Amino acid sequence: MRILVTGGAGFTGAALTMRLLKEGHEVVVLDNGRGIQFDQLQAKGADIRLGDLRKQELVEDCVAGCDAVFHLAAAFRAVNRPDAHYYDVNVNGTRQLAEASLAAGVSRFINCSTCGVHGDVDPVPADEDAPIRPNDYYQQTKHLGEEVLPEFHARGLNTLTIRPLGIYGPGDPGRFLMLFRTVKRGVFPMFGDGRTLYHPVYIDNLVDSFLLALDKEPSGNGSRAYLVGDEKYLTLEELVHAVARSMGRTVRVVKLPYAPMYGLSAIVEGMCRPFRVPPPLFPRRMSWYRSDRAFSIARAKQELGYEPGIGLEEGLARTARWYADNGFL
Repeated sequence: MRILVTGGAGFTGAALTMRLLKEGHEVVVLDNGRGIQFDQLQAKGADIRLGDLRKQELVEDCVAGCDAVFHLAAAFRAVNRPDAHYYDVNVNGTRQLAEASLAAGVSRFINCSTCGVHGDVDPVPADEDAPIRPNDYYQQTKHLGEEVLPEFHARGLNTLTIRPLGIYGPGDPGRFLMLFRTVKRGVFPMFGDGRTLYHPVYIDNLVDSFLLALDKEPSGNGSRAYLVGDEKYLTLEELVHAVARSMGRTVRVVKLPYAPMYGLSAIVEGMCRPFRVPPPLFPRRMSWYRSDRAFSIARAKQELGYEPGIGLEEGLARTARWYADNGFL
């Protein structure tokens, strides 16, 4: 198949693109940045187009002749960005891509959203029918992007949405790298009691779900969404110790009050905003310590045939090796 992957040079998109190329597909990548695996993607044969998802002519050119589209590109919690930027990319960009896909005769449109559309879930584990209550504008616009799709499904574009849980694995330059680096120092500051629930998904497991969505006819209509994660969720304190074990280390968890640090993060973000300086600390980062993320993946199992093949211990060990081998740790 000829497949378009938007955001295909990022962490998740690159892993998906590599798998598609390995399975013999022709892959077009649309991204606005090179990403740390850019050269590898080119070497494997990906047709990479650098540009803005919001450029209609570029999008139409990328989707021309494609059998399927994976839509992973998004405005993702960039600091000092107005709300209008998130809406323009995550909602209008999704609508424009779906319109171009429909016009090009694409047979399957797979949208990547986020479990964050459900906000801080209670009770746990939550499923796809849990209330939609996003904590920030990024999460809100991701859900608004989901709501674009039923219209196009009704017009003949076969659509569905994957809502990944906490993505990690080799190639991740973000949150988990910070987690590994902090744990490596031997002392981990835990803001709160450490009992907040976290539900990870190893990158290979997530890619498995994307390919299942490509190959299998799902139940339901075009608004159908699937939460995709690993088999189990755990507390943040358990996660910290699991990361330490993956590096052959031990770590001491020091518990600190959450509220004062959250207040400080808001002050730091406010001070940095006028100068357009990325704040080292901001409220969205602090919410990791407080927002429960624990979900049921039963729908993805039953309707897509999804089974997470890589467990936490193995996934963390692979991630630790990749960080070490590539000079990140």
